[in-house]
Amino acid sequence: MSIDEFLALARTRRSCRKFKPDPIPDEWVEKILEAGRWAMSGANGQPWEFIVIRDQKTKDRIAELLLEDHRRTFQLERTRVEELRQPMFRRPATELPPLRTAPVIIAVVGDRRTLQASVLYSRFIFAEGGPGAAYFKNMANATQLMCIAAAALGLGAQWSSVSSGWEGSLKTLLDVPEELAIPTLVPIGYRDSKAAPPYRRKLSEIVHQERYDRSRFRTGEDIYNFLLHLRRRTREAYAEVQGAKSEIRSTKS
Repeated sequence: MSIDEFLALARTRRSCRKFKPDPIPDEWVEKILEAGRWAMSGANGQPWEFIVIRDQKTKDRIAELLLEDHRRTFQLERTRVEELRQPMFRRPATELPPLRTAPVIIAVVGDRRTLQASVLYSRFIFAEGGPGAAYFKNMANATQLMCIAAAALGLGAQWSSVSSGWEGSLKTLLDVPEELAIPTLVPIGYRDSKAAPPYRRKLSEIVHQERYDRSRFRTGEDIYNFLLHLRRRTREAYAEVQGAKSEIRSTKS
């Protein structure tokens, strides 16, 4: 693969929120898992394990757990200015695809004990981002590679975080040992909708040479306007979530 081909893949990869029911070939799932296996990790700790979930009853229960957590967190999200809320939180959800509809969900299971593969002093006392931060970076590396691998196969995928509010119930459902964690779920399948045009800040806005260019430092007001811009640009993507399209039409009228 050339660098231009890789950049084209990176630019077109988009989170998928609506899947077709068509099954995914087992060999494709294995290739996606193989990509995750080769992710970078601090001191090669490799904290990840993967659970491949195809059973519909299990997927239905996972979707219910997420929905229950959403109903709790929605009350806190209501304290934000409405135009800054994530589109999913502009009103209470009755369903949260794509966990129920994806033909395959990969539960990314992590083992924090592997942090001991690296220098204890830096990992537990002066870690970058706080104790355990390297563990989450390791898990994110594996998740990203699997999402890119899915895109290379012509599939859609989504990085779906698991909050502490429902992780315990999810671990019980999947019989995951107490010592381990489930920070992420990755639903995978064939896209059932057209991906919204991607938005990224320009390189000229984010790249500095030799030292930070303070003339481009963003003020609090700049960040606020940036978030408003994000909400306008990303709301169409969330139209894939059930019920969001009618809301988008009402806000535009």
